[in-house]
Amino acid sequence: MRFEFAAVALSLTFALPARAQAVVPTYTIEQAVAIAQTQNPEIAIARKKVQGARGGWIEARSGYLPSLTSSGLYDKRQQQSQTTLREEDYNATLRLEQNLYTGGAVTSQVAIARLNIEKQNYELQEIASRVAMDVRIAFNELLLNRAKVRVRQDSVRVLDEDLKGQQQSFSAGIVGKLNVQRAEVALANERPELFNAQTQLRNSYLRLGDLFGADAGPGAKAAPFEVSGELQYQPNHPDLNECLARADANRSVIKARQKDIQIEDQQYILDRSGSRPHVRAFSGYEVYSERDPEVGQEFNYGYVVGINATWNIFDGFATRGRMQATRARREAAVQALAAARRGVASEVRSAFFDLEQAERVLQAETKNVQTADEALEIAKGNFAAGLGTQLDTLQAASDVTRTRTTRLSAIYLHNVALARLAHACASSAEALDFGSKIKNAKNDNLNAAQAADVARPPAKLSQR
Repeated sequence: MRFEFAAVALSLTFALPARAQAVVPTYTIEQAVAIAQTQNPEIAIARKKVQGARGGWIEARSGYLPSLTSSGLYDKRQQQSQTTLREEDYNATLRLEQNLYTGGAVTSQVAIARLNIEKQNYELQEIASRVAMDVRIAFNELLLNRAKVRVRQDSVRVLDEDLKGQQQSFSAGIVGKLNVQRAEVALANERPELFNAQTQLRNSYLRLGDLFGADAGPGAKAAPFEVSGELQYQPNHPDLNECLARADANRSVIKARQKDIQIEDQQYILDRSGSRPHVRAFSGYEVYSERDPEVGQEFNYGYVVGINATWNIFDGFATRGRMQATRARREAAVQALAAARRGVASEVRSAFFDLEQAERVLQAETKNVQTADEALEIAKGNFAAGLGTQLDTLQAASDVTRTRTTRLSAIYLHNVALARLAHACASSAEALDFGSKIKNAKNDNLNAAQAADVARPPAKLSQR
């Protein structure tokens, strides 16, 4: 008994860590968005670009600060003929320099660097908003495919039970061979739909995992995470004009294109500074040698101070060419801003129209599901009373499954359109729900029924 107890304890010791490793985290949609914001590779790259822009600002700001440099030289000639100069020559200098006038170059460089930081921040916001939209879409797609798998599994189960019932009835001589064959065909037609739904569910896990930045282990068949919740419909009634105004005012891509124009304005000032004088003051300490003995002693030292000025009077039209190129880039940036505004407006309108379409489909399919349920009950009653055929019952059951699946797809399209509209307006879905407080007061009962409805096939196809 001691040996058996030790064996059981040892097996539990090895079984518990394996079971602990098998536990996968479960995320809600908001947790999924938060994880993507932390781990998504596109967002991580955008953050690095912001850091790089800050480094560029530090570099540009150095033009305002003095620079301290040191230089030195030492050489010795191997052979000299017919000269009294010393063979060795050396010097060392420590110099402090400060810009006095650069023609606006330093000021424009700092302004460009600061604008680049703002632009990269807007680019980061745009990418983060798009990734959040993609996560919400992928999350709803996963919920849709998971619900479809359940619908198809239940449908296969019901059809399998019906086949067994038809086989028993055939063995008892109640029904003919045709009923059994129809039940077999119905079951065989439903199984590929189940296989397809299961494959789509696996692909949904892969898409959401890519947005998380999660690497699937070699040979891993199960997803490294799970999601919670059900595919539900939450009514939302945005206003198109309000959405367009929000998008034009808040969208990060528009603000980034505006920064491009400002950057080119500052670049023009920087290019123009090439035709103006640059003045620098310097001060330092110098140690040097005098090669000619007749001039003085070899070792010399002392402080130096002075002003250094340069002015490119003619540079072969290089400055003019740079200014012309900058003007062209600015005009292109203006066109890019106009195109961005048009693109954002098109995104808003497209998502708004898709949202309206999903609302109409939902209203139609909600009623259609009820009609299909009633038709199935009638077909089952007729078949039980001998007034209908098995084919009528199977067709009615197929209609129920199809209408409920269509309604699930309509809920998914509604949620996708809402996520796209929120991204296009740079707002949350709740902030876009302008008219829901008024309209929901009239439709509370209907919306509650729609949100609570779960697409499931009937428990049985036959009442016999």
